[in-house]
Amino acid sequence: MEEYAKARKSAQKAYRTALLKGSYPYLQVLDEILSFTKTASEADLGLVEIPLDQIAGTKTAGRTTAFANNFMPLLPEDTEFASKWVSLYHAHLDEGIRDPIKACEFMNRFYVIEGNKRVSVLKYSGAVSIFGQVTRILPAKNDSQEVRIYYEFLDFYKLTSINYLWFSQEGSFPRLLKLVGTKPDHVWTDDEKLDFHSAYIHFTDVFEEKGGRKLSLTPGDAFLIYLEIYGYENLWEKSHSQIRSEMAKVWKDFQLYPQKVPLELSMQPGAEAQKPVISRLIPVVSAPLRIAFLHDKTMETSSWTYGHELGRQHLNQVFGSEIETLCFDNINTEELGLKTVQEAAARGCKVIFTTTPKLLGASIKAAIHYPEIKLLNCSLHTYSGHLRTYYGRLYEAKFLTGALAGILTDSPLVGYLADYPIFGMTANINAFALGVKMTNPEARIHLEWATVKERNPDEVFRAKGISYISGQDLITPQYASRKFGLYDIRDGHMVNVASPIWHWGKFYERIVRDILNGAWKKKEAQTKAVHYWWGISSGMIDVICSKNLPAGSRWLLDLIKREIADAGYNPFSASLTAQDGTVKNTAGNCLSAEEIITMDWLLDNVEGTIPSFEELVEEAKPMVILQGIKPPMQ
Repeated sequence: MEEYAKARKSAQKAYRTALLKGSYPYLQVLDEILSFTKTASEADLGLVEIPLDQIAGTKTAGRTTAFANNFMPLLPEDTEFASKWVSLYHAHLDEGIRDPIKACEFMNRFYVIEGNKRVSVLKYSGAVSIFGQVTRILPAKNDSQEVRIYYEFLDFYKLTSINYLWFSQEGSFPRLLKLVGTKPDHVWTDDEKLDFHSAYIHFTDVFEEKGGRKLSLTPGDAFLIYLEIYGYENLWEKSHSQIRSEMAKVWKDFQLYPQKVPLELSMQPGAEAQKPVISRLIPVVSAPLRIAFLHDKTMETSSWTYGHELGRQHLNQVFGSEIETLCFDNINTEELGLKTVQEAAARGCKVIFTTTPKLLGASIKAAIHYPEIKLLNCSLHTYSGHLRTYYGRLYEAKFLTGALAGILTDSPLVGYLADYPIFGMTANINAFALGVKMTNPEARIHLEWATVKERNPDEVFRAKGISYISGQDLITPQYASRKFGLYDIRDGHMVNVASPIWHWGKFYERIVRDILNGAWKKKEAQTKAVHYWWGISSGMIDVICSKNLPAGSRWLLDLIKREIADAGYNPFSASLTAQDGTVKNTAGNCLSAEEIITMDWLLDNVEGTIPSFEELVEEAKPMVILQGIKPPMQ
């Protein structure tokens, strides 16, 4: 009876706390919940191991007031109820509670039909789980986030039979399967279930020891964040001290979840910092600053890598002996990215630029492991508090070339060849369409994608009698052609007119100059994710014109460019109507940076669609998984 008194004291405390908070002090009653909820069907799950912390209440109201909401007993010690509880407690100590309870599962919470006292005794004793004969009650599908998450859980449960972890955000169960390394339709073996359970318990032991239960995220949410940084392989073999050390480095991510670190969006360079006066008067002789560039391809095979290599060469020319740059190419996996950062760190590199979104995961992990290194990743809409990211507002240059196309075309259609349906691409297409509309309101844009299976854009453009096409923005040295920028294909002769360019050297120069002058340190103390998103005003984005462009058109181009660079004109401050007739913006307003970056719709003067994941060629899919406007269906 002494143990019962302790359990009752815990119940009374939980009861009072619930009343003070204005919440229900007794066990939840499933029948009452279901009276306000539409259900779809029921399913017999058979004998299930039920996590005790997921047993939320009872099926009916019969025994509700006998327990506080923590399942501890409320009735006095001199009652028959108390005597039965004590007898059950002794039976548990002597031989264990073996009889399964009966329960219903609804939204992955369990409600007891028979066996409330067994649950109470086991919860008091610190047990983890109990077996039960379970009936699942399925909620009717609707648009609520809770129900969508639950149906993701059902798909996960069919493969794993795991019910002891939960997520608060949609998409987490599919992400977990991906991080664990199993295919979406793979049914887990008993060994895989045991390894996962061991890894999860290993993690949650440390998480709870550090006070994780006081945070707003679930242990599952925290586990997912941890796996995205440190991986799943052999987690169960790590020591508690190693997990504790790793967890400390991402604890801020746990505290902020589901929010991200506040973003500091740098739209253009600020005032240039100067070296301290003393260092200018008395030059300090020091070792050159070592800077590494990691590319996923080579400059001979990739126009993207070629552009960044031009930027690296620009750095060498500007800073001379003050810096030393290293180039690592064909770094096309996360594992290779981590090894290469380790090599660059061993060779004394203090600044590392990873020039592709494909290396974002490796970059975040490396930034956590090497906090003393200034690490930047070239990607859009991938803000992280562990490193800085950078990209360019190419849509400004696309707007300019669109205006030229509208002036020059003698066809009612202007062609646009896009590559990956990723963040920023739709803004480029729509900005080009706005430029055409400004100078030729009747013309329309015909959109094709270079990465769609069984599609030949050149044949489509010729069949439609299109004269001017906006193609790729950079040439690849190994496969040099004149099909880049805005070009004219009339009479079968290809003539370049103008081309947007990425002048990465301008960006890299300014970042390195800030580092050398000490300006970077002023931002290191900030707890924000810094993303550089510079445009024409910075010199990082520009448009070059060929000799074939008429002088009057060149003058107009320069005039609009000055409006963008000096007056801050934004093409997306116009009236914008999507293909489906939805008004996306009214004249005088301007879309926000977030709305521009994540734009997933096309303007009403664009013919074409954004391709689905299934329509893409295989080599395009990895990039779309990372940065896709429309993520693939899991």
